[in-house]
Amino acid sequence: MASLCLHKLPCVDIPHALRKEQFVAASSIDISIIVPAYNEAKTIARTLAAMSRYLDGQGKTYEIIVSADGNDGTRESAREFAKGDERISVIGTAERGGKGRGVRNGVKIARGQIIGFVDADYKTPIEEIEKILPWLAQGFDIVIGSRGVGESKIERRQKLYRRVGSKVFALGMRVVTGLQTIIDTQCGFKFFTRAAARDIFARQTIDGYMFDVEILRLAQTLGYKVKEVGIRWQDDGDSRLELIAGNWRNAKDILRIGATRFKAPVNASFDVADGPNHATSDLSASSPSGRGLR
Repeated sequence: MASLCLHKLPCVDIPHALRKEQFVAASSIDISIIVPAYNEAKTIARTLAAMSRYLDGQGKTYEIIVSADGNDGTRESAREFAKGDERISVIGTAERGGKGRGVRNGVKIARGQIIGFVDADYKTPIEEIEKILPWLAQGFDIVIGSRGVGESKIERRQKLYRRVGSKVFALGMRVVTGLQTIIDTQCGFKFFTRAAARDIFARQTIDGYMFDVEILRLAQTLGYKVKEVGIRWQDDGDSRLELIAGNWRNAKDILRIGATRFKAPVNASFDVADGPNHATSDLSASSPSGRGLR
């Protein structure tokens, strides 16, 4: 049994199950954190500096994977900051692929026993991971930050029209996907055991912003244990979403997720030994991870 210690918290035992990876070399990294980034050329260095400064003080091994595609300069800024630090890697191409694809590509190469992703705009400080890890140690497969549960703290709220839009979105999303138990699907602060991350993202197919809904729907369908934890969060007044075109794409993706709510598609481009090799797995009997439907 290995232990993971964070400042102000007792050491957290990490079960050997988190260290075992069939057909994949054993990991020597405690935590992998993926940072999907777009249009963050001016802020990514500040975010990476804050994350590195905090993680350096925890006495455990980590890696940060910046996944930045497009021609906005974010990838170049991240690479400049990462020079000389092997713990920070930067991936991505000039072609804009989407946040979901970026996180999926990060999970594919992540070496950590625990794998998570956080938003590049730093709306939730990395210190909030102290609220996440104890729940993973207690046996949850996935622990997600939430702005909607009792202990959450919103330091700067979104504008009214966005809050109303979020409520309308959540209502429609739950009806279509059947994802009823998660209050906040969109908070960009989610952490997984290694086994859960690689299993779920091997099946994840949505490249855009709705990938959060898809991975939670997959987790529920596969029977993974999910815990929602209140965190600190503040709006920065900036949005990457195009109001009309972006919401139309999101609506189509939600319909795609709803259409496959009882199946677990596998992304053929993600070469993972943990999942089956066929294109779609019918989960009416059991999941490949050995967990039955709930």
